[in-house]
Amino acid sequence: MAGKPKLYYFNGRGRMESVRWLLAAAGVEYEEKLFKTAEEFENLVKGGKLMYQQVPMVEMDGMSIVQTRAILKYIAAKYDLYGKDLKERAFIDMYVEGMRDLNDMIMFFPFSLPEEKQKNLSYILERATERFLPVYEKALKDHGKNYLVGNQLSWADIQLLEIILMVEEIKSDVLSAFPKLQEFKARISKLPRIQKFLQPGSQRKPPISDKEFEAAKKIFKIDKEFYLKHMS
Repeated sequence: MAGKPKLYYFNGRGRMESVRWLLAAAGVEYEEKLFKTAEEFENLVKGGKLMYQQVPMVEMDGMSIVQTRAILKYIAAKYDLYGKDLKERAFIDMYVEGMRDLNDMIMFFPFSLPEEKQKNLSYILERATERFLPVYEKALKDHGKNYLVGNQLSWADIQLLEIILMVEEIKSDVLSAFPKLQEFKARISKLPRIQKFLQPGSQRKPPISDKEFEAAKKIFKIDKEFYLKHMS
Protein backbone atom coordinates (compact mmCIF):
# COMPACT_ATOMS: atom_id res chain seq x y z
CA MET A 1 0.00 0.00 0.00
CA ALA A 2 3.01 2.29 -0.34
CA GLY A 3 2.69 5.43 -2.39
CA LYS A 4 -0.29 7.69 -2.80
CA PRO A 5 -3.35 7.25 -0.57
CA LYS A 6 -6.12 5.39 -2.38
CA LEU A 7 -9.74 6.43 -1.86
CA TYR A 8 -12.59 3.94 -2.34
CA TYR A 9 -16.02 5.39 -3.02
CA PHE A 10 -18.53 6.11 -5.76
CA ASN A 11 -18.23 8.98 -8.24
CA GLY A 12 -19.77 11.66 -6.06
CA ARG A 13 -19.24 13.79 -3.00
CA GLY A 14 -20.93 11.97 -0.16
CA ARG A 15 -18.84 11.38 2.94
CA MET A 16 -15.61 11.15 0.95
CA GLU A 17 -15.63 14.77 -0.22
CA SER A 18 -14.34 16.13 3.09
CA VAL A 19 -11.46 13.63 2.84
CA ARG A 20 -10.64 14.96 -0.63
CA TRP A 21 -10.67 18.53 0.70
CA LEU A 22 -8.37 17.69 3.61
CA LEU A 23 -5.84 15.82 1.48
CA ALA A 24 -5.84 18.67 -1.05
CA ALA A 25 -5.25 21.23 1.70
CA ALA A 26 -2.36 19.11 2.98
CA GLY A 27 -0.85 19.00 -0.51
CA VAL A 28 -1.17 15.21 -0.71
CA GLU A 29 -1.78 13.60 -4.09
CA TYR A 30 -4.13 10.63 -4.05
CA GLU A 31 -5.74 8.03 -6.30
CA GLU A 32 -9.40 7.07 -6.41
CA LYS A 33 -11.16 3.77 -6.97
CA LEU A 34 -14.66 4.85 -7.96
CA PHE A 35 -17.25 2.10 -8.06
CA LYS A 36 -19.32 1.88 -11.24
CA THR A 37 -21.31 -1.23 -10.34
CA ALA A 38 -22.71 -2.97 -7.28
CA GLU A 39 -20.43 -5.92 -8.08
CA GLU A 40 -17.31 -3.80 -7.66
CA PHE A 41 -18.46 -2.69 -4.23
CA GLU A 42 -19.50 -6.24 -3.25
CA ASN A 43 -16.08 -7.58 -4.28
CA LEU A 44 -14.41 -5.07 -1.96
CA VAL A 45 -16.69 -6.22 0.87
CA LYS A 46 -15.84 -9.86 0.15
CA GLY A 47 -12.14 -8.99 0.19
CA GLY A 48 -12.38 -8.33 3.93
CA LYS A 49 -10.83 -4.85 3.99
CA LEU A 50 -14.02 -3.04 5.02
CA MET A 51 -14.34 -3.36 8.79
CA TYR A 52 -18.06 -2.52 8.74
CA GLN A 53 -18.74 -3.49 5.11
CA GLN A 54 -19.21 0.13 4.12
CA VAL A 55 -17.27 2.99 2.58
CA PRO A 56 -15.56 5.44 2.55
CA MET A 57 -12.27 3.65 2.93
CA VAL A 58 -8.79 5.11 2.51
CA GLU A 59 -5.68 3.00 2.09
CA MET A 60 -2.61 4.82 3.39
CA ASP A 61 0.42 4.17 5.56
CA GLY A 62 -0.17 0.43 5.40
CA MET A 63 -3.72 0.68 6.74
CA SER A 64 -7.23 0.33 5.39
CA ILE A 65 -8.93 3.14 7.31
CA VAL A 66 -12.73 3.25 7.52
CA GLN A 67 -15.28 5.51 9.23
CA THR A 68 -15.21 9.08 7.99
CA ARG A 69 -14.23 10.82 11.21
CA ALA A 70 -11.44 8.31 11.88
CA ILE A 71 -10.07 8.99 8.39
CA LEU A 72 -10.31 12.76 8.78
CA LYS A 73 -8.74 12.80 12.25
CA TYR A 74 -5.83 10.67 11.08
CA ILE A 75 -5.14 12.92 8.08
CA ALA A 76 -5.55 16.12 10.12
CA ALA A 77 -3.15 14.90 12.80
CA LYS A 78 -0.61 13.55 10.29
CA TYR A 79 -0.41 16.82 8.36
CA ASP A 80 -0.53 19.29 11.27
CA LEU A 81 -4.11 20.42 10.67
CA TYR A 82 -5.44 19.42 14.09
CA GLY A 83 -4.31 22.18 16.46
CA LYS A 84 -1.29 22.45 18.70
CA ASP A 85 -2.79 20.98 21.89
CA LEU A 86 -5.82 19.20 23.35
CA LYS A 87 -7.72 22.43 23.94
CA GLU A 88 -7.42 23.48 20.31
CA ARG A 89 -8.41 19.98 19.19
CA ALA A 90 -11.51 20.16 21.37
CA PHE A 91 -12.61 23.36 19.64
CA ILE A 92 -11.80 21.94 16.21
CA ASP A 93 -13.90 18.87 17.05
CA MET A 94 -16.83 20.98 18.24
CA TYR A 95 -16.82 23.13 15.12
CA VAL A 96 -16.41 20.17 12.79
CA GLU A 97 -19.20 18.18 14.42
CA GLY A 98 -21.60 21.06 13.85
CA MET A 99 -20.50 21.30 10.23
CA ARG A 100 -21.06 17.57 9.85
CA ASP A 101 -24.67 17.97 10.99
CA LEU A 102 -25.28 20.60 8.32
CA ASN A 103 -23.30 18.64 5.74
CA ASP A 104 -25.47 15.57 6.34
CA MET A 105 -28.66 17.55 5.77
CA ILE A 106 -27.36 18.73 2.41
CA MET A 107 -25.89 15.34 1.49
CA PHE A 108 -29.17 13.51 2.11
CA PHE A 109 -31.32 16.18 0.45
CA PRO A 110 -31.32 14.41 -2.95
CA PHE A 111 -32.93 11.43 -1.20
CA SER A 112 -35.95 13.51 -0.22
CA LEU A 113 -39.33 12.17 -1.21
CA PRO A 114 -40.69 14.35 -4.05
CA GLU A 115 -43.49 15.76 -1.93
CA GLU A 116 -41.04 16.78 0.80
CA LYS A 117 -38.24 18.40 -1.25
CA GLN A 118 -39.34 22.01 -0.77
CA LYS A 119 -39.97 21.52 2.94
CA ASN A 120 -36.57 19.92 3.41
CA LEU A 121 -34.83 22.66 1.43
CA SER A 122 -36.44 25.35 3.56
CA TYR A 123 -35.44 23.46 6.70
CA ILE A 124 -31.80 23.22 5.57
CA LEU A 125 -31.58 26.95 4.86
CA GLU A 126 -33.29 27.85 8.12
CA ARG A 127 -30.87 25.69 10.09
CA ALA A 128 -27.88 27.02 8.16
CA THR A 129 -28.71 30.70 8.70
CA GLU A 130 -30.11 30.51 12.21
CA ARG A 131 -28.15 27.76 13.94
CA PHE A 132 -24.84 26.98 12.23
CA LEU A 133 -23.45 29.96 10.31
CA PRO A 134 -24.00 32.36 13.26
CA VAL A 135 -21.75 30.12 15.37
CA TYR A 136 -18.84 30.47 12.94
CA GLU A 137 -19.45 34.17 12.36
CA LYS A 138 -19.21 34.76 16.13
CA ALA A 139 -16.20 32.46 16.48
CA LEU A 140 -14.24 34.41 13.87
CA LYS A 141 -15.25 37.74 15.40
CA ASP A 142 -14.39 36.70 18.97
CA HIS A 143 -11.14 34.97 18.02
CA GLY A 144 -9.96 37.96 16.00
CA LYS A 145 -7.61 35.94 13.81
CA ASN A 146 -7.63 34.61 10.29
CA TYR A 147 -8.61 31.11 11.39
CA LEU A 148 -11.27 29.51 13.57
CA VAL A 149 -8.81 27.99 16.05
CA GLY A 150 -5.31 29.11 17.01
CA ASN A 151 -3.31 31.05 14.49
CA GLN A 152 -2.85 28.55 11.69
CA LEU A 153 -4.95 26.63 9.18
CA SER A 154 -6.81 23.66 10.65
CA TRP A 155 -9.25 20.95 9.64
CA ALA A 156 -12.06 23.19 10.94
CA ASP A 157 -11.19 25.97 8.46
CA ILE A 158 -11.10 23.58 5.53
CA GLN A 159 -14.40 21.98 6.45
CA LEU A 160 -16.01 25.39 6.98
CA LEU A 161 -15.08 26.55 3.49
CA GLU A 162 -16.44 23.30 2.07
CA ILE A 163 -19.78 23.72 3.84
CA ILE A 164 -20.05 27.42 2.92
CA LEU A 165 -19.70 26.55 -0.75
CA MET A 166 -22.26 23.76 -0.42
CA VAL A 167 -24.83 26.08 1.15
CA GLU A 168 -24.12 28.73 -1.49
CA GLU A 169 -25.03 26.17 -4.15
CA ILE A 170 -28.51 26.15 -2.60
CA LYS A 171 -28.73 29.91 -1.97
CA SER A 172 -26.03 32.05 -3.56
CA ASP A 173 -26.41 35.04 -1.21
CA VAL A 174 -26.54 33.01 2.01
CA LEU A 175 -23.52 34.90 3.45
CA SER A 176 -25.08 38.35 2.98
CA ALA A 177 -25.67 38.70 6.73
CA PHE A 178 -22.28 37.24 7.71
CA PRO A 179 -19.41 39.65 6.91
CA LYS A 180 -16.76 37.70 8.81
CA LEU A 181 -17.65 34.55 6.89
CA GLN A 182 -17.46 36.48 3.62
CA GLU A 183 -13.93 37.59 4.53
CA PHE A 184 -13.05 34.06 5.64
CA LYS A 185 -14.27 32.53 2.39
CA ALA A 186 -12.26 34.98 0.27
CA ARG A 187 -9.12 34.53 2.40
CA ILE A 188 -9.07 30.72 2.61
CA SER A 189 -10.04 30.30 -1.05
CA LYS A 190 -6.85 32.14 -2.04
CA LEU A 191 -4.50 29.75 -0.25
CA PRO A 192 -2.50 28.11 -3.08
CA ARG A 193 -3.48 24.49 -2.38
CA ILE A 194 -7.13 25.37 -1.83
CA GLN A 195 -7.18 27.60 -4.90
CA LYS A 196 -5.80 24.71 -6.95
CA PHE A 197 -8.48 22.34 -5.63
CA LEU A 198 -11.20 24.83 -6.57
CA GLN A 199 -10.05 25.01 -10.18
CA PRO A 200 -11.87 23.11 -12.96
CA GLY A 201 -10.29 19.72 -13.58
CA SER A 202 -9.36 19.05 -9.96
CA GLN A 203 -10.52 15.97 -8.04
CA ARG A 204 -13.20 18.02 -6.30
CA LYS A 205 -16.62 16.61 -7.10
CA PRO A 206 -19.55 18.72 -8.35
CA PRO A 207 -23.07 18.43 -6.92
CA ILE A 208 -24.39 14.98 -7.68
CA SER A 209 -26.16 14.67 -11.03
CA ASP A 210 -29.32 12.65 -11.58
CA LYS A 211 -27.28 10.04 -13.44
CA GLU A 212 -24.74 9.68 -10.62
CA PHE A 213 -27.55 9.63 -8.06
CA GLU A 214 -29.23 6.72 -9.83
CA ALA A 215 -25.87 4.92 -10.12
CA ALA A 216 -25.21 5.36 -6.39
CA LYS A 217 -28.63 3.93 -5.53
CA LYS A 218 -27.83 0.82 -7.57
CA ILE A 219 -24.31 0.40 -6.20
CA PHE A 220 -25.39 0.62 -2.57
CA LYS A 221 -28.87 -0.91 -3.11
CA ILE A 222 -30.73 2.04 -1.64
CA ASP A 223 -34.47 1.49 -1.37
CA LYS A 224 -37.50 3.47 -0.22
CA GLU A 225 -36.87 2.58 3.42
CA PHE A 226 -33.63 4.56 3.22
CA TYR A 227 -35.55 7.59 2.00
CA LEU A 228 -38.03 7.36 4.83
CA LYS A 229 -35.32 6.85 7.45
CA HIS A 230 -33.15 9.82 6.46
CA MET A 231 -35.38 12.46 4.97
CA SER A 232 -39.00 12.04 6.01
